[in-house]
Amino acid sequence: MTHEASGEALAASSSVPQPDLSGLVVPLLKGVLYREDDAAQWGALLQLQARVRDYVAVVALELVVDEVEGYAFVRARPQADDSAPKLPRLVRRQPLSFQVSLLLALLRKKLAEFDASGGDTRQILTRSAVVELVRVFLPAGSNESRLIDQIDTQLNKVIDLGFVRRLKAQPDGGSARSAQEPVFEVRRILKAFVDAQWLADFDQRLAAYQMQLAAPNAVESDDA
Repeated sequence: MTHEASGEALAASSSVPQPDLSGLVVPLLKGVLYREDDAAQWGALLQLQARVRDYVAVVALELVVDEVEGYAFVRARPQADDSAPKLPRLVRRQPLSFQVSLLLALLRKKLAEFDASGGDTRQILTRSAVVELVRVFLPAGSNESRLIDQIDTQLNKVIDLGFVRRLKAQPDGGSARSAQEPVFEVRRILKAFVDAQWLADFDQRLAAYQMQLAAPNAVESDDA
């Protein structure tokens, strides 16, 4: 290769835009980065992963990357020394209502069962399927329309948290008017927040949930 040719190749390579560190850190501070949503940004994250880890570590955060499932996020780094001064949180911790916690638990268990079946990689559920998941843990005779309204509210909250994604509605074959059945995908990042140890205690937790749901005014007191 001549000096002229090598110079042209160097100029061409230098003109290729390089991944921007701040363009990765800022979205991660705001939420979860998914491979399926932005393949180019995901590739940039894998390329600069070590630098991103060092960068967020300065502000007491740690980077979590799951290359198999295709998601990444940052979380507060645990403080090993309780005597050390408490650092302010850059990643906000959101308290969850009882009903949202229950829904997340049920979706996580459904995802575990789905993975064990060895089927598709995407867990897709209709709203009616979600209603049936929750119905088992409600008092007998619960008002149907009110139940659906409550589950819609809880699903919207879970969507805002990034654990579920709303998909294009599908025709409801059981309806003469071909109504559109809401459809949702359970995002696999839920596995990172509700781990295997948590699932090991799942039956015990659900028994406690069921007792609380059966208690008088459980829903009203939780929403207050």
